[in-house]
Amino acid sequence: MLPRPSQHLLVHTVSFILLLKINMAAKILVVEDDLNLLATLKYNVVKEGHDVITAVDGAAALETARREKPELIVLDVMLPKLSGFEVCRILRKETNVPILMLTARVEEVDKIVGLEIGADDYMTKPFSMRELLARIGAMLRRAGMAKAQPPLESKPLKIGGLEIDSARHRALLRGKALELSPKEFDLLAFLTRNREIVFSREQLLDKVWGYDYAGETRTVDVHIRWLRQKIESDPAKPKRLVTVRGTGYKLVG
Repeated sequence: MLPRPSQHLLVHTVSFILLLKINMAAKILVVEDDLNLLATLKYNVVKEGHDVITAVDGAAALETARREKPELIVLDVMLPKLSGFEVCRILRKETNVPILMLTARVEEVDKIVGLEIGADDYMTKPFSMRELLARIGAMLRRAGMAKAQPPLESKPLKIGGLEIDSARHRALLRGKALELSPKEFDLLAFLTRNREIVFSREQLLDKVWGYDYAGETRTVDVHIRWLRQKIESDPAKPKRLVTVRGTGYKLVG
């Protein structure tokens, strides 16, 4: 009779199976009206082992996303018929699918608008294809890991009038619901679970966005700024979500 596998071996086997599932081919919708860039994006994403569907305008993007239900969307901002901002805003009301926005414009306000309406990440053209693929991989791993995690504890976290209910994906401040984008909620929930601990921008990218490389840390700053607008009495002089000079951020209370 063969010996029973140890619990340690079983745990590692299950973890390996989950990791395989997380890294399996995903269905990705790429929305871009520049046909040359669209072809390049499709070629490179397919090389990574994913299934790619495409759209060249905002209206087609909405229709395709609703019909095909992709696991991730790469979405250009400047599109015919409907802008990428409008597409993102509409889709975010219907689904939590990860959205990576692309733009040729460099104005910071565009980036802030994209993140505020619910985009998970943002890249400015021209960009490194290697970095784009790395971000896609990180977003897919993050989404896959979230699905594989056991149910969250039902007991909300409370700190200084702030209540984070991860099981219901709800945040309250002094009993009033906060309107947060998916990534704002993830960031606030992580900092609440780890209150009083200082995290660098790179650590937050790793823990909240799932990036395991030196990505664009400006994304973290934008989300911190918007969270302060929603949870601080005076966002210009934050007392809850504070900056530790030369290190990063922490939540206190």
